[in-house]
Amino acid sequence: MPSSSKLKARARAGAAKRPMNIGASLLAAALTLPAVQAAHAEARPEYSSIGLKVFNFLDRQPDAERIRVKAQSLTFMTPVAGSWSLNATRFVDTVSGASPAYHTEALSKMHELRRAWDVSATRFSDLGTISFGGSYSNETDYVSRGLSLTGTVETAAKNTTWNFGLNLSHDNINPSNRIVSNETKNIRDLSFGVTQVMTPQDIAQFILGYSHGLGYFSDPYKVFDNRPRERNNTTMLARWNHNFPATDGTARLSYRYYRDSYQIKSHTIGLEYVQPLPDGWLVTPLVRFYSQSAASFYVDLDPDSAPFPTNPPDDALYFTEDQRLSAFGAHTVGIKFSKEMSSGWLADLKIERYEQRSSWKFSGDGSPWLAPLIARSYQFGISRRF
Repeated sequence: MPSSSKLKARARAGAAKRPMNIGASLLAAALTLPAVQAAHAEARPEYSSIGLKVFNFLDRQPDAERIRVKAQSLTFMTPVAGSWSLNATRFVDTVSGASPAYHTEALSKMHELRRAWDVSATRFSDLGTISFGGSYSNETDYVSRGLSLTGTVETAAKNTTWNFGLNLSHDNINPSNRIVSNETKNIRDLSFGVTQVMTPQDIAQFILGYSHGLGYFSDPYKVFDNRPRERNNTTMLARWNHNFPATDGTARLSYRYYRDSYQIKSHTIGLEYVQPLPDGWLVTPLVRFYSQSAASFYVDLDPDSAPFPTNPPDDALYFTEDQRLSAFGAHTVGIKFSKEMSSGWLADLKIERYEQRSSWKFSGDGSPWLAPLIARSYQFGISRRF
C-alpha cells in the first residue's frame, strides 16, 4: 500500500482546524486510498496513465446543513528507466458551510481553499518494491509537509509479501482568529504488515501501525478546547479477500482497531463485494460499521446550560466539547460502478451515505444530547492508460 502513510498525513492535516475533518478525511480516502493489493509484489507498470477524480460531500444535522466539500484530483503515473515509476497527484478542494463551535451547537460560517501535491518514485525488483514520497498541502491558516518511505519484500515462494512504511509530517498552524500563532505539530508514523496467499481463492493481510505526535492538537475554532500536546495511537488492520469461482465475484472483509493516548478506542468493520459483469463492468456494494469511545477529557453536553456551552470541570487541565471526540457509532452504505472501455479508458462512479448517532455505539452508552449527523458523498473518476 504505497500511499497509506501519505493518506494518513493528509487526513490529519486539518486536525487542529475548523471541524471539517469528516469531509476532509472522506475526501482523502475517496481520492487516494488504494484497493487491497494481492500478495505478490506489485509489477512495474508497462504503461503511463493519467486520471481525474471529482468528489462532492455534504453533511448535515436535523436542523441545518453543515459542511460541503468540492474537490478535484489529477494523477499522472509513468514508468521510468526500466525499473522505476513516477507518480504525481495534484489536489484542489474547497470546504464551505457551517460548523459547530461546541458539541453540535452554535453553527458558524466558514470557507476554505486547499491546494496540495503528492509525489512519489517507486523502484521495482524481483524481491519487491521501495517508494520515496513527499507531500505538501497549503491553506490560509494551515500548511502541512510530509516525507514517506514505504516498501514491500516478497518471499521466494511468491505467496507472502512483507510491507513496511515510515511517514514524517510537519505542520504549521496560524488560525485566523489568532488564538495561537506559529504553532507546529510533528507526527511520526510507522507501519509493518504481511499479506499471505492462503488458498487459490483467499488472501489475508495484517498491518500494525504506530503514530507518535507532538505539538498543537487543540482546535482553535472550538469553544472550551485544550488538548494534550502529545498524541500517540496504535492501529491494527486485518483484511480477508475471498473469490467465488462460480460468479468470479470477490468478498472483501476488513476489521480495524484503533487506540490512542486520549483513551479513544474505535472499531471499524467493512464489507465489500466486487462483482464483474459483461462488457467490462464492475459493481461493488459496500457497508461499514464504526464505533468509538469518548476521549478521557471530553465534556458531555449539559442541556441545562443552554444556550451557553457547558463549563468544563473546575479542576480540568484538558477539556474538549468537540463532537468528533465523543462516544458514538456510525453506519455507511454505498455502491461503486466501474466500466473498462476501449483504448485504455476506465470510468467509475461511487455513492455513499453515512449516518452517525450516539446510541449506535457498539457497547455501553454514547455521549448524550448530540444531534445525529448524516452525510452523503459522490465520486466520479476517469482515467486513460497509454
